[in-house]
Amino acid sequence: MPAKPVYRPKPNAIAAIFGRRKAVIGVIHSLPLPGSPAYDGMAMEEVIGFALAEAQRYRAGGVDGLIVENHGDIPFAKPDALGPETAAAMAVMTRAVRLESGLPVGVNVLANGAIQALAVAKAAGAAFVRVNQWANAYVANEGFMEGPAGAAARYRAWLHARDVKIFADVHVKHGAHAIVADRSIPEMARDAEFFDADVAIATGQRTGDAASLDELAEIADGASLPVAVGSGVTPANVGDILTIADAVIVASYLKRDGVWWNEVDPARLATFMAAVARVRG
Repeated sequence: MPAKPVYRPKPNAIAAIFGRRKAVIGVIHSLPLPGSPAYDGMAMEEVIGFALAEAQRYRAGGVDGLIVENHGDIPFAKPDALGPETAAAMAVMTRAVRLESGLPVGVNVLANGAIQALAVAKAAGAAFVRVNQWANAYVANEGFMEGPAGAAARYRAWLHARDVKIFADVHVKHGAHAIVADRSIPEMARDAEFFDADVAIATGQRTGDAASLDELAEIADGASLPVAVGSGVTPANVGDILTIADAVIVASYLKRDGVWWNEVDPARLATFMAAVARVRG
């Protein structure tokens, strides 16, 4: 039984954005953007063209929404080290994806660029942002990361962007939580809810790793928020996942050869959506 709410009740953000529960959100892993280590001077038209082609494949395959990530910018910088060029490029690309696909679109500025993501979302008309660490603090690949909820919530209010929903990871991948080891996973889920997140996300240890069903259940029981799974979803486990979760955010399995930097494979997407249809049916 889900825990008693620790924040005022609000509509289910998954149902409100996607028009259904058990939603499938496809991830567009962008090519390297200007200012990132691997950017080689490619024209933005080509960078955006790749993202639009991915959006077309996802839309044809029947997903319910998309999220645009600057995953090609690896190794990621901490938010204070991101230049304005990242937000500018992502805003242009995200708006193009939204208009091309006609689907609800979200934004994730890596690593943990909540302020930048909100700016992108406002400019591009995106419906939500994903923030990998919304509350508490942890040690990540990029170093010590603090949850930006206080500053980001104020920035969202200043932008008049309360309609942009916060999808917040709980027990986030690519990080160690020794700093908050005295707080259980259900309590960390409640922390995200208490700090006004709209959706709680369960993940595995890194991109492409499956979230534990036990951990997913702990997050769902710890907060009254809708829950999404943000990594490692496949046709083999999506049935079990969607018995608990309201949505799945999926990328790696859907790419050619199951590799995140490749393009979406329509055959893999069809197999995945067939498995989802069995769950919904």
